[in-house]
Amino acid sequence: MSDTIYTISTWVIPALLAITLHEAAHGFVALRFGDRTAWQQGRVTLNPFKHIDPVGTILLPGLLIFLRAPFLFGYAKPVPVNFRALNNPKRDMVWVAAAGPATNVLMALAAGLLAHLAILLPPDAARWSIQNIENAILINVLLAVFNMIPLPPLDGGRVAVGLLPDSLALPLARLEPYGMPILLGLIFLLPLIGNQVGIDLNVIGWVLSEPVGWLVDLVIRATGNG
Repeated sequence: MSDTIYTISTWVIPALLAITLHEAAHGFVALRFGDRTAWQQGRVTLNPFKHIDPVGTILLPGLLIFLRAPFLFGYAKPVPVNFRALNNPKRDMVWVAAAGPATNVLMALAAGLLAHLAILLPPDAARWSIQNIENAILINVLLAVFNMIPLPPLDGGRVAVGLLPDSLALPLARLEPYGMPILLGLIFLLPLIGNQVGIDLNVIGWVLSEPVGWLVDLVIRATGNG
């Protein structure tokens, strides 16, 4: 039990900041491009408690950590964005959507830089801090890459809708109501079916493993931790 509590303690701060500041970034950029919806609802803030979803930010990630699941999944309350209120809806949607993953990459880089200070702490504190930093790099990179999957309502889907010609963008945009059920099926249901039939059907794992590994390595090298 003590090992489990220690493990959870090294994930709580990285997960909370990664998930909630991702959402805050959408609100900040939406405001910059003319949509005041998130501002009016108090969501353009760095206060993580404004973005916490009890199930997606606390219960689900905590349960996966407790069960020692091979993956971590979570979400915050989505920041409301009225794309029609943006100065240039199609163009600005790309910037609003990309802000979340970009923030996660910046947070991963910041965590890597903090490692140079963590080693100056007393041994036990340094060990705990470095574990937090390693987890922060991993979860921020994972969120950045996962959210850039080109399927609405993920950020990558909205970036694709904003960049593609209308002939391709409109059919992709129509997938948004079904995007989350499709993702949950790919993340949870398909691997369970694969386990039953003896086939590896972890499609999300296949998609994420290479880019996540590459980006983690890049962050480590770029921050002088190689």
